[in-house]
Amino acid sequence: MYPAYRTAAVGGVALLISLVLAVLFAILLWYVFRALRKYLREAPAREESAAIKRSLGEVLKAHRTRCQMTQEFVAESLGVSRQAVSKWENGESDPSTVNLLALAKLYGVSADELLREVQ
Repeated sequence: MYPAYRTAAVGGVALLISLVLAVLFAILLWYVFRALRKYLREAPAREESAAIKRSLGEVLKAHRTRCQMTQEFVAESLGVSRQAVSKWENGESDPSTVNLLALAKLYGVSADELLREVQ
């Protein structure tokens, strides 16, 4: 068998390795905690940014309701179906360039303004 001093040395190395691993794990936990804290502190800023950013459909619906128009009226004015207007507002599809220009004119804004509100 091994002499007593050799067994003690192997045990000491194992203890040292365990200690190093424990320290590395503690450092890793500390970094994870810091990252999580930073993420949670920035949540209100992310929510505010998400509230500001709107899809094209949301912008189109907002302008339509501001002008007190129905989807049916918009559809008849553009010569498309009411379902097409609904799909544009729900984000299922996007209007063609010609229809986007017609929508801007109908809502009394420039196409630039419509697109500028979209993020």
